[in-house]
Amino acid sequence: MMKLFKILFLNTMILGTLIAMSSYSWFSAWIGLEINLLSIIPLLKNPNNVFPSEAALKYFIAQAMASSMIMLSVLIFYFTNPLSEDFNPTQSILISTSLLLKMGAAPFHFWLPEVLSGLNWTNTLIMLTWQKIAPIMPLSYHVKSNIFFFSIIIILSSMISGIQGLNQICFRKILAYSSINHMSWMISTLLNSMMIFIYYFLIYTLINLAIIYTLKKFNIFYISQLSSIFSFSKIIKFVFILNFLSLGGLPPFLGFLPKWLTVYCMVENNFYMLSGMLIIFTLISLYFYLRITFSTFTLYSEETLLILFKKINFLYFIMNFFSLTGLFICSVMDFLY
Repeated sequence: MMKLFKILFLNTMILGTLIAMSSYSWFSAWIGLEINLLSIIPLLKNPNNVFPSEAALKYFIAQAMASSMIMLSVLIFYFTNPLSEDFNPTQSILISTSLLLKMGAAPFHFWLPEVLSGLNWTNTLIMLTWQKIAPIMPLSYHVKSNIFFFSIIIILSSMISGIQGLNQICFRKILAYSSINHMSWMISTLLNSMMIFIYYFLIYTLINLAIIYTLKKFNIFYISQLSSIFSFSKIIKFVFILNFLSLGGLPPFLGFLPKWLTVYCMVENNFYMLSGMLIIFTLISLYFYLRITFSTFTLYSEETLLILFKKINFLYFIMNFFSLTGLFICSVMDFLY
């Protein structure tokens, strides 16, 4: 019964996202966002644990605030400009703010780390990836008409995520601040090319999938658990570290590719200052990736140097193979074609 219940709400969640993505009016986009919201709330709740239920309530309150702002801005638009098809700058900023709140971009990110800290790993993955799609597609219609406003959002997201993520020891909060940082890059791609945004989002999803699969498999929630959990297999520890470096955007891993393309397009479109500040503030967030790397790369007396493969299945191998070698594969394909 529980599986049927989850399948039903999972299908309606996907339906709501597709409606929001393909809508030609703000009313139908709002309906899609609401279907998506009302479908994911039952998936987040757990009757046997109070923390997921608390996280679901926090998420609902934040999303309800954003939905109210969307309806308010649309009503203001239709009452003040009944014959116009374009938002004025103030109305565009208002509706963009509500969509940024739904995404959890800084400085409207107050709910995201707190919500993720109460969820299991499967729901955390959904929140970090799928739930970004529905609000970011309507947001893409307003990015190029408010470049100054979105430049501020990009800088704040990259700066705040780096600073607030420095003192975190919970992996779910670390991934939340990492998501905020990556949102600054995704919004930057919308200034230049929708195709680069698709590349960025797919690669970001793949890397998150590989990391969260490992954390869920070994039931890891805090940095302090890494040394004891990974003590039986050096290969898993090594691959996990490389995935985190890939998430940080270090070459030669796959995570470097979308950032490289984003910076290239921003320079081509004369966003020199914005791309420079984005790179500088992203270096701050790179520190907490390196902190995790250094804390797990140490050999303890009870650890063994033997490489054991018995816990590694085919799915885990495929995810990590593309996550770690994707940049090399893309370079070879570009050379051949």
